[in-house]
Amino acid sequence: MDTPRPGRTAASDADFVVVANRLPLHLDTTDLDAPRWRRSPGGLVSALEPILRTRRGAWAGWAGTVTGGAHPALPDQDTRMHPVPLTEDEYRDYYEGFSNATLWPLFHDAVVPPDFDQSWWHSYLGVNQRFAQHAAALAGPGATVWVQDYQLMLVPAMLRALRPDVRIGFFLHIPFPPPELFLQLPWRSQIVDGLLGADLIGFQLPGGAENFLQLVRRLRRGEDVSRAPHASVLGRVLLRDREVRVGAFPISVDAAGLEDLARSEPVRERTRQIRRQLGERRRIMLGVDRLDYTKGIDQRLRAFEGLLAAGRATAQDTVLVQIATPSRERIGHYRRQRARIEARVGQINGAFGQVGQVPVHYLHTTVDRSELAALYGAADVMLVTPLRDGMNLVAKEFVAARPDLGGSLVLSEFAGAAQELTRALLVNPHHPVEFQDVMAAALGQDETEGRRRMRDLRHHVRERDVHHWAHSFLAVLHGGSGSVPSGPGATPQTADVA
Repeated sequence: MDTPRPGRTAASDADFVVVANRLPLHLDTTDLDAPRWRRSPGGLVSALEPILRTRRGAWAGWAGTVTGGAHPALPDQDTRMHPVPLTEDEYRDYYEGFSNATLWPLFHDAVVPPDFDQSWWHSYLGVNQRFAQHAAALAGPGATVWVQDYQLMLVPAMLRALRPDVRIGFFLHIPFPPPELFLQLPWRSQIVDGLLGADLIGFQLPGGAENFLQLVRRLRRGEDVSRAPHASVLGRVLLRDREVRVGAFPISVDAAGLEDLARSEPVRERTRQIRRQLGERRRIMLGVDRLDYTKGIDQRLRAFEGLLAAGRATAQDTVLVQIATPSRERIGHYRRQRARIEARVGQINGAFGQVGQVPVHYLHTTVDRSELAALYGAADVMLVTPLRDGMNLVAKEFVAARPDLGGSLVLSEFAGAAQELTRALLVNPHHPVEFQDVMAAALGQDETEGRRRMRDLRHHVRERDVHHWAHSFLAVLHGGSGSVPSGPGATPQTADVA
């Protein structure tokens, strides 16, 4: 497989390089005879695009097709899109295997037991090296490289070995587990060494940053690890030749963009249509999740079934719409999860539904951004109840998409967002009776109280949107140099600079 040579090439002119598992594009194969690249929606793209445009930016990531698969050329645009190739075997072992059957469950409190497979680790090692080589070839002298998430935790050290001149940031989008869990990983020292290649390591919450600092103290006893709480930075690791800062930077959403979309007439009309289709007088509860065992969909359905069984809700007055986006369906845990959920939906509808009215509408599909905004607008109650989540942006999306101040947010206390969205109705999804009570409280919430809560939630999400997240991280990475350009919607940062 072709990989760029370490060091600089003639194309090494990017001032700012994003390295992520995926490019911000996906191949639309609706027309099999003429597949087309389309921009993938998402907060990360919205936050980084203005910076990429103004700083000769480049984005390195997998294009979503395995080596040998024919696809059209990537489109010309302001940001250079640089595909990193994967073979079918690498996709199976690096992505489905080590990333999502080892690291993902381990980092989510081992909700299911992680698998430790030596061949998966070797694939992860090789693919991370390839990503590092591509980033090294893209970056100009003294460039900033921002590495994203758990699939690429070895890249910072590998990149530093190739390009010691660049400034490296790393951000973990999922939870970082306590040391007692992480230490189960046979390759624990290599992962920590990989992360310490960065100048700044960012986590969603202070707890994740503290877990990492404790882990470094245990694994690298010769290093000076100090707590240095100052705004977003919580600690420092002093290596022989440099300092690594560790901090918390809660990610968010493009609040202004979502609000504009929610206010648009096509979305408003679609919201009205959804309410007519489901029944104008019925209360609509909504869940939107990837089909993943960490999202708590099973527990949510059981709690709703309990409400119906107790007569606290009926198919005539309440409906639950559950969107379950397909995810990692070749992995056994995910296939079994889908089968369990679909069986339970059938059981609930069979027991409590009637002709023309079922209590659960279940869609195993991907929903586009406009349809999602319309669903948010139609919902009386939004259920965001994961068993464990680094942040969960669905909660923040729902808040941003409700400029009418309507709707109630039921939020798991085990979602990272619960530490910020404290005016939501918080719930322990493991406690079925409490879950039912909170659902019932949300359905019966006083309108004035609901609007007051939503106003507070919206103030937080609008003030700390995805642009705030990106600029606060980059300001700390650059030591408060002020060299990070402002993008649309960005909030000038001073307080978050270490």
